[in-house]
Amino acid sequence: MSIDDLMEIQQLLGRYAVHMTRGDIDEVLAVFTPDGTYSAFGDTYGLDEFPALVAAAPKGLFLVGTAVIEPPTDGDGDGNTATGTQPLCFIDHATHAMRIGYYNDTYLRTADGWRLRTRAMTFIRRGGAHDSGRPHAFERPGA
Repeated sequence: MSIDDLMEIQQLLGRYAVHMTRGDIDEVLAVFTPDGTYSAFGDTYGLDEFPALVAAAPKGLFLVGTAVIEPPTDGDGDGNTATGTQPLCFIDHATHAMRIGYYNDTYLRTADGWRLRTRAMTFIRRGGAHDSGRPHAFERPGA
């Protein structure tokens, strides 16, 4: 994996955080592959569900740290996939309450450049537990 690849992925992740903070869902969706998914709250969501998931979430500032990006170790060798972990501190705009945790990601090089294929949120609780959230934190329409 080249330095250019790492920089492109870092910029991709920066766009995710900035556009989530701004509430620009179309730009957030653009950082994913068309078959991309987001996992949290005990479930995995396709991009068609992501706008409703974001609409139901608190609004605020997404502060992210530098991701640790790893090339694949499965012998793939094509250089078009990678994995990574990125720390997150979310601050609610109304209460300034914080949520902390990290994203576990998979990346895919596409014709349009590097994109997120999967993003899975892990929350860090006050007691030290690491989990994906409460299943009832988001209810799918029609559920």
